[in-house]
Amino acid sequence: RRNLTIFASLSNYLQISESLFTSIILAMEGSYYLLIFNLQGNRAIAEIQFADYIFPAFDQIVNEAAKFRYRSGNEFNCGGLTIRSPYGAVGHGGHYHSQSPEAFFCHVPGLKVVIPRSPREAKGLLLASIRDPNPVIFFEPKWLYRLSVEEVPEGDYMLPLSQAEVIRKGSDITLIGWGAQLAVLEQACEDASKDGISCELIDLRTLIPWDKETVEASVSKTGKLLISHEAPITGGFGAEIAASIAERCFQRLEAPVARVCGLDTPFPLVYEPFYMPTKNKILDAIKATVNY
Repeated sequence: RRNLTIFASLSNYLQISESLFTSIILAMEGSYYLLIFNLQGNRAIAEIQFADYIFPAFDQIVNEAAKFRYRSGNEFNCGGLTIRSPYGAVGHGGHYHSQSPEAFFCHVPGLKVVIPRSPREAKGLLLASIRDPNPVIFFEPKWLYRLSVEEVPEGDYMLPLSQAEVIRKGSDITLIGWGAQLAVLEQACEDASKDGISCELIDLRTLIPWDKETVEASVSKTGKLLISHEAPITGGFGAEIAASIAERCFQRLEAPVARVCGLDTPFPLVYEPFYMPTKNKILDAIKATVNY
């Protein structure tokens, strides 16, 4: 059982005026308390440290917060409940500090799932999540905490949820990822360009609900799709994207949808480099898909 903290100190950093409550509580009991606090008209911003330890609160998040709006006939909601949680590989975390559990929550109607790729994206998407009328799981890639540096506007701004961003234009193949995996995909795009392969790279940003239209438009242009994420390949959210695009773009696909993801094993410590979807694995998959 891990501490779950509601950060009142975020009010200055995020420049929001809604009431925030500060406390340190245990995850299982705390998630009930958060629901009550939120339903009284407050905005609760929680952190579960790390995502590997979110599961004691799973019942409250999935069966209470996510369903409250539906159960009330849209009279009430759990908007303003944002759960931040560091997730993913960190280089030395082993199987209790490296997991990517986003797919669990993507299967829950009523929740939104957001994952930023950079500091600027994190602020804009977090502000949008806090102000959204639905509960949001906001996964923060641990790998980027000390490695990702960029200018972040001081003012109040929001980035739209459910809107993907095309961060690199291309014509031969579409690549999709989120969070820290975008940096790996960008490296693979650069190496592929040296071999004359033009990659279009999309940051999904919001996994639920995800921007099908942007992805469909890109795949309709390139005819090929590769999806990459750290979570295990079986049951990962990449499978949902692949199935949806197969339905929507079947006649335009020129090759099977490729997935370069984590392995179907518990997250290893010593063998982390073999588990991870690395640049070289992605580059090999790009070449195989383009030359199919």
